[in-house]
Amino acid sequence: MERGLIIFLNGTSSSGKTSIAVEMKKHGDIPLHHLSVDQFFQNYDQFIDNTYPDMRPTRELEPHVMTDILFEPIVSLFYSTIKLFSEMGLNVIVDTVITNDKWFNGFYDLLSDYPILFVGVHCSKEELTRREQSRGDREIGLAHSQYDYIYAYGDYDLEVNTEELSSADCAAKILDYINSEQEFSAFKKLSRRD
Repeated sequence: MERGLIIFLNGTSSSGKTSIAVEMKKHGDIPLHHLSVDQFFQNYDQFIDNTYPDMRPTRELEPHVMTDILFEPIVSLFYSTIKLFSEMGLNVIVDTVITNDKWFNGFYDLLSDYPILFVGVHCSKEELTRREQSRGDREIGLAHSQYDYIYAYGDYDLEVNTEELSSADCAAKILDYINSEQEFSAFKKLSRRD
């Protein structure tokens, strides 16, 4: 049995990764599983809320403390789940934002030998700001803060622009690329970041 394909949608917050993943699952003729890091955090929050509904902290925490404690273990579990799905022969759409060298290296160390279709998901900074404002669930400026790091990669197997194409058209372009049986080599050309 071959390992499942990992479709790594690389783009900032609000660039359209989740919308593309939803369309790919809806219209693809191959089975796809969408793994979103946001879902991992939401599921953790739901677990805590449902398991400990009466829990009340006895002291105030700085806003970053919970993130500092939980983020890396949850991201590590997320990466390991991607690897597990691929090992089981399942095709995975990866929906995450890797914003620093440590997180990139963790992903790279665990998955660089796996079949990865590396897709750049782009749109302008102005459009990202507009989307953040209309969404209302993202800090304004988050995508700007991620922009230069996220798009520092020079080579992709495929690139899509969500400002120029609808989510459905981006999904169709990615699915056409997969069905063309072209080689997926861009991620393998990358190296650890220091």
